[in-house]
Amino acid sequence: MKIFNTLTREKQELIPIEEGKLRIYACGPTVYNYIHIGNARPLCVFDVLRRYLEWRGYDVRFVQNFTDIDDKIIRRANEEGTTYDVVAERYIAEFWTDAKGLGVREATVHPRATENMSEIIDIIKVLEEKGFAYRAENGDVYFRTRKDPGYGKLSHQPIDDLESGARISVGEQKEDPLDFALWKAAKPGEPFWKSPWSNGRPGWHIECSAMARRYLGETIDIHGGGQDLIFPHHENEIAQSECCNGVPFAHYWMHNGYINVDNKKMSKSLGNFFTVRDVAKEYGYEAIRFFLISSSYRSPINYSVDVITSAGAALDRLYNCESALSFAADNGGDGSGDDAMGASIEQRKAQFIDAMDDDLNTADAISAVFDLVKDINTALRDGTLSADACKKALDAFHELTGVLGLLYERHAVEEDDTALIEELIAARAEARRQKNWAESDRIRDQLKEMGIVIEDTAQGARWHRA
Repeated sequence: MKIFNTLTREKQELIPIEEGKLRIYACGPTVYNYIHIGNARPLCVFDVLRRYLEWRGYDVRFVQNFTDIDDKIIRRANEEGTTYDVVAERYIAEFWTDAKGLGVREATVHPRATENMSEIIDIIKVLEEKGFAYRAENGDVYFRTRKDPGYGKLSHQPIDDLESGARISVGEQKEDPLDFALWKAAKPGEPFWKSPWSNGRPGWHIECSAMARRYLGETIDIHGGGQDLIFPHHENEIAQSECCNGVPFAHYWMHNGYINVDNKKMSKSLGNFFTVRDVAKEYGYEAIRFFLISSSYRSPINYSVDVITSAGAALDRLYNCESALSFAADNGGDGSGDDAMGASIEQRKAQFIDAMDDDLNTADAISAVFDLVKDINTALRDGTLSADACKKALDAFHELTGVLGLLYERHAVEEDDTALIEELIAARAEARRQKNWAESDRIRDQLKEMGIVIEDTAQGARWHRA
């Protein structure tokens, strides 16, 4: 597999630090609000990456953090007259509602910044001892950016260019505008933790360095996140981690592109800011996931009603194929098309792997799945597949859609619900056998109200959810 490495600006072969194993860190949310569709993109992208690598046989240790102490969280708590931890707990719970709705699997570890204070303080101590960190008179601790000769290597910006945009804000006591906070002394009324420098809390960047080191080690295979994190967050992570540990921080850096809304950058000021929760109420979570992985992860993507509707229509095609194939697996044909289907499965799997091995090209991988759908639908129309071939095709279909994390939303139903549907379909079939058309139509209408679509075929009735 080749991955586009932001650090080198080229595709590089993925070579694990430890054979057969991969350690991945992906930056998680700051929990002060519901996640928006921009937050959801890296969630889905790195979920697919992990699924694919595991499918290819790697033992993946995947860490995704929660930033549960931050200026925004404190501000939200003050507005509501509550405490930072109450706000954080609430929005971590809301995060899980949306993440599970999007089909995102739990990481191996979901650490919180507040649970890693000793690790954070230990790193800052080492940086201070090495001369990379200094304490200001007010108790803040800053990183000496110019002392790091590699600073700017991820964002590929000369330090002079970075300096032109740097500022010293009111209340900051930096030696240099480029220096960034490792520890912040608490203001009156703010939550704090004890440290050698002051009662305070960590800066944002040091949190991820500490959690990555604690749960994955000093050098990790892949670090990922949104494009907006390249500078300053990931640049600062590299600086403080490598200056502390004396070894490379991450071998590969992956960054997903931005999301636009109706061809304009998504922002609260433009009023085109959409939470995952709001979009899911209208179109369902799975349509959001399909939309987010249907393009190259590095490319900007445009959200619109037409695009999300098209995603839902594409999912309908996948579900319809699954339904038809499941039905045919119980009512197989003459078997004359089995060899051709077997060859198609191997061809489409190879096509899928080639796409995913090319920098996680989910767009072409999805095309491979739809090529398989076309092959399956053609064979089903011809009635040439045996029941066994249908089962093998269904297994392959589920294998590929499972790597993409698709076809889960409509299956999340209670068994009792499914049993009732089957009973109603059997009752309708009996009414039709007795030519009781009024009863047959009544049951069909009842099923329609339940969101069930009936298709009458030569082999009998099959159903799927609308």
